[in-house]
Amino acid sequence: MISLAGKKALVVGIANDQSIAYGCAKAFRELGAELAITYANEKVAPYVRPLAEALGATLFLPLEVRDDAQFGALRDTIARTWGSLDICLHSVAFCPRDDLHGRVLDCSRDGFLTAMDISVYSFVRLVHTMEPLLAPGSACLTVSFYGAEKVVDHYNVMGPVKSALESVTRYMAAELGAKKISVNALSPGPLRTRAASGIPAFDELLERAMERAPTQELASIDDVGAYAAFLAGRAGNVTGGVHYIDGGYNIRG
Repeated sequence: MISLAGKKALVVGIANDQSIAYGCAKAFRELGAELAITYANEKVAPYVRPLAEALGATLFLPLEVRDDAQFGALRDTIARTWGSLDICLHSVAFCPRDDLHGRVLDCSRDGFLTAMDISVYSFVRLVHTMEPLLAPGSACLTVSFYGAEKVVDHYNVMGPVKSALESVTRYMAAELGAKKISVNALSPGPLRTRAASGIPAFDELLERAMERAPTQELASIDDVGAYAAFLAGRAGNVTGGVHYIDGGYNIRG
């Protein structure tokens, strides 16, 4: 059995009870971890707060990932409250609608930079900020998608963005390996999350994924949470990987 008793977990990216980050937070808590949960802004706080309370989160704090001051305040509060951190889960992605719905060729500079900043650099910034608190054996996790590796219809510019996310995962894993801090990316198949619902023709993408997966089933946020808990609790020497949780969707040619 995996136990996260005594471990401290920071979860970034919960928007509602369908979020991948929520599935991970729930798994961490069920296995005994204490939680620090962030919310992006006051608009989403009323949706996230009841979830944090139901999970018994010790900390509930703001984190707008383009605000460096909020990163520092989050670190300082965690340092004062816990002194250290064992798990850092990042599940944040965004691209402006017009750029997300258009061809990669037509993506605006501002749209591309915004998507890279919020979806990729925020993970780098999060790990950089929390590094002084991360003890040996700590796990840093982010969330990717198969569209980073192969062209997936309608995924558009988020494909290159997720490719960059997987690349920084590998580089950070190499840089933090000597400190025994693991860095991995979770790669579930298509899920009905708030962020994914903005992808054009998303229902078609879900249907194709279900047909393509050998299990004929889509992954759930609970599936992702269980794998995240495994990596956080029992896979200390596993790092720099992209871990598919997709019913075998990725093995089809």
